[in-house]
Amino acid sequence: MSASYDKYTVTQYSVSSILGYIEAGDIAIPEIQRPFVWKGRQVRDLVDSLYNGYPTGYLIIWQNPVVKLKDGRDAVGKKVLIDGQQRITALMTAIAGHKILTEDYEEKTIRIAFNPLAKDNEERFAVTTPAHINSTFWIPDISEVFKPDFDSYEFVDSYAEKNPSVSKKEVNQRISQLLSIKSCQIGAILLVPQLDISEVTEIFVRINSQGKRLNEADFAMSKIAADEKYGGNSLRKAVDYFCHLAVEPAFYAQLSAGDSAFMGTEYAAKMRWLKDDREDIYDPDYNDMLRVSFMHMFGRGKLGDLVSLLSGRDFTDRTFKEEIAEGSFGKLTVGVKNFMNQYNFQQFVLSIKSAGFINLKLLNSKMTLDFAYTLYLILQQSGEIPKIEIKRCIQKWFVLSTLTSRYIGSPESQMDRDLRGISAKGFKSFLEDNENALLSEAFWNVGLVQNLETSSVSSPFLNIYLAAQIFFGERSLLSNSSKVSDLVSVAGDVHHIFPKEYLKKNGITDKSRYNQVANYAYLDTGVNISIGKREPADYFSAALDQCSTGTIVVGTITEANEFWENLDSNCIPREVVGMTAEDYPAFLQKRRALMAAKIQKYYYSL
Repeated sequence: MSASYDKYTVTQYSVSSILGYIEAGDIAIPEIQRPFVWKGRQVRDLVDSLYNGYPTGYLIIWQNPVVKLKDGRDAVGKKVLIDGQQRITALMTAIAGHKILTEDYEEKTIRIAFNPLAKDNEERFAVTTPAHINSTFWIPDISEVFKPDFDSYEFVDSYAEKNPSVSKKEVNQRISQLLSIKSCQIGAILLVPQLDISEVTEIFVRINSQGKRLNEADFAMSKIAADEKYGGNSLRKAVDYFCHLAVEPAFYAQLSAGDSAFMGTEYAAKMRWLKDDREDIYDPDYNDMLRVSFMHMFGRGKLGDLVSLLSGRDFTDRTFKEEIAEGSFGKLTVGVKNFMNQYNFQQFVLSIKSAGFINLKLLNSKMTLDFAYTLYLILQQSGEIPKIEIKRCIQKWFVLSTLTSRYIGSPESQMDRDLRGISAKGFKSFLEDNENALLSEAFWNVGLVQNLETSSVSSPFLNIYLAAQIFFGERSLLSNSSKVSDLVSVAGDVHHIFPKEYLKKNGITDKSRYNQVANYAYLDTGVNISIGKREPADYFSAALDQCSTGTIVVGTITEANEFWENLDSNCIPREVVGMTAEDYPAFLQKRRALMAAKIQKYYYSL
């Protein structure tokens, strides 16, 4: 039974039909080559639901468009399962006995045991354990029952022999009911090939009971994995493995031993360096890797366009052509290789770190990092900028993008516009235009000062201020030895310059007021302890006095000129030596202005 609509068809498939289509390659299930995230109990629950005739949700299948081949013939595109991969993979391992990849990239089969004699309050299905294997009542692996050569009469006789008290009729009924799972109907929504990615995504959201969004990177990865003609399978693995290695370098040994076919590809050699990499500033996931690889090679910012191009879409006449699909796979392959290139990756990370962003907690936006790496790869290829200047260009654009929250709202549209602008003008002119438009005196003296009026410790503006201190090599507050970079790296203490308890005692009890970022500074632990809950007029004047007496009381500075320089480098107004709780609002206002001025100096020093 099926129902047709303009954009999709609703139909029913039996479990055996679905598994048969997948075995024959008529429906591509890309996730079969990726880590299976369901737990064993979820596989058990799915089998139990089918056994009892409960609904299991719809599959969503997209028919790829008809592609015009080079010889003029038409080729019907493959169907791709875009929702329901985990359910179908679960059935393939439990019923068909296929191996799946675990989250640790290990191959295993999830075996489900069946107790034919279970009563209503007893467990009928279970994830197989040694206890089930050793039991005469349990069938330890239901996939044995679903094999073509399974003989139910022979099995029932054997089962009754081991369990003389059982009823052969009852056992036979239960085995028949188990086998009927093959005939269970699963609903499927078949999307027509004419739909573009945005429509597919919208339909997915409306159908999916959890309101989950269809990630276009997932869509692209499915498209890549379903390809067998242009190396999509290997490319998909390369992306997956690179992202996993970036987070877990020790995985390389397992990869070397477990996937000999992949180790023979050129991708394996290009990512070997990751086994010794311990850097975590930029650990990309497949979304990041696909986005950057696509953007710098195609000059487009929307991942939906990548799916269309890999399908062979000609944006001019809206047809689908084999040569466009072939060329798109070729370009994306080059892009992925550029992304994983050791020199490119490490030089980009070095650019970010040498701008002061030495710790992951100083980085707020993965999209901003993605575009910065895209820009790095574009400039490496274009020759517009001397290679010695590329690092500085990346740093300036990264900081400008962060300061202006450029890739926070509608990032893909902004990236698309920026790529077109860079292509049309060249990067130097593009950067200059944006500096003139965005970084006016009003921005530095008013806008940025206002942006620093926040209590969020993850504020990008606070993080840029800290990066500026690190870039300038400045020492932490009231210390002649500890650098801000050291404390950020080893999670030093973030100190309230006007201590929190002191402010609360003096009537400032609103958390959003006493936790203002302009009231924060990094201190080493010893200095923080010596300050305690004292008011600024007390401990700052004591720190200044010790420059005359030579007796260490607060901090480690013993020279007056060094004391004042330390206040200046930490953007502390010099009047702080006499400030009390009454002066707190004025202090915040003055310090925000000083912090903004430091960020401005930092930007133009890059």
